[in-house]
Amino acid sequence: MSQPIRIATFNVENLDEEKPNIRKPSLEERFKIMQPQLERLNADIIFFQEIHAQKLSDRADDFEFTALKKLLKGTRYENFQIAPQLPEEKHLVNRFRNLVVVSRFEIVETKQYKHDFIEAPVYKKVTAIPAEEAKKITWERPITYSKIKLPNQQVLHCLNLHLKSKNPTNIDGQKVNTYTWRTAYGWAEGYFISSMKRVGQALETRRLIDDIMDNNENPLIMVCGDLNADSDDVPVKAILGEVENTGNGDLAHRVMVPCQKTVPESSRYTLWHHGKREMIDHLLISRNMLQYYKGTEIHNETLPDESIAFAYDTKFPESDHAPVVAEFVF
Repeated sequence: MSQPIRIATFNVENLDEEKPNIRKPSLEERFKIMQPQLERLNADIIFFQEIHAQKLSDRADDFEFTALKKLLKGTRYENFQIAPQLPEEKHLVNRFRNLVVVSRFEIVETKQYKHDFIEAPVYKKVTAIPAEEAKKITWERPITYSKIKLPNQQVLHCLNLHLKSKNPTNIDGQKVNTYTWRTAYGWAEGYFISSMKRVGQALETRRLIDDIMDNNENPLIMVCGDLNADSDDVPVKAILGEVENTGNGDLAHRVMVPCQKTVPESSRYTLWHHGKREMIDHLLISRNMLQYYKGTEIHNETLPDESIAFAYDTKFPESDHAPVVAEFVF
């Protein structure tokens, strides 16, 4: 029998190099919690979100994932292949919130997509002060694509996502300060624009999935990452393409399936916010991968409510997201 292959997603929450006397907790303090988390995953492939890059010199394009490499040092992942998010400009990597794949197996191709299938919608803010002209609403981050060769020579097509958060987008003239809105109307419009970004990128993701299916025979596809949306929210539904929603049985073979469906509902969450447990980090697989699927774990036993009073990072140096790992035997 073939050896199981374990694939994980993990938003590590702003993984960055420490700045003495400024950034607390330090990397070393975070590593005490996070390295055992990674070892427990026992993964062959991990899709990370929120990996910050560190500046190595005075050159504008000289950044490297030194914090991530320190996190992986001494773990089972130390010598895994690393495929970073590609730069949107001329930088080798972006400074903040990169999407990074760490894989035991060969990553034979990487790409990224941002408005390649869906043009940025044009929208005019109605509460902006002073009034603005209509502008393009662009996604926060790209979709990163990795083609990974499995030991049996099968190819896995992987999409790593970090959709826009539910925090409202800034509206000029509508903020008293960072956390205070001048009007409820302004806040509502900011929330609407964030929703537009989140659902819009989910639409582009679905379009990319269909493109992969159109151009490859019976492809194995996996969507991983922080979707900032629960299982029943519109962005997730848009990616799944369930027959219940399309009404078209001929599209059944194109449906994506949430791995967390096999996790008991009481344990089906990756974020705890204002007393509500939410499943916003996902592993979604193409229907043909179910024949290889064995099960899913969500490592949320010690997950704190990140919104409670005094829930500072110094007290909870781990990520406020729980990692998710699924096991397959190909």
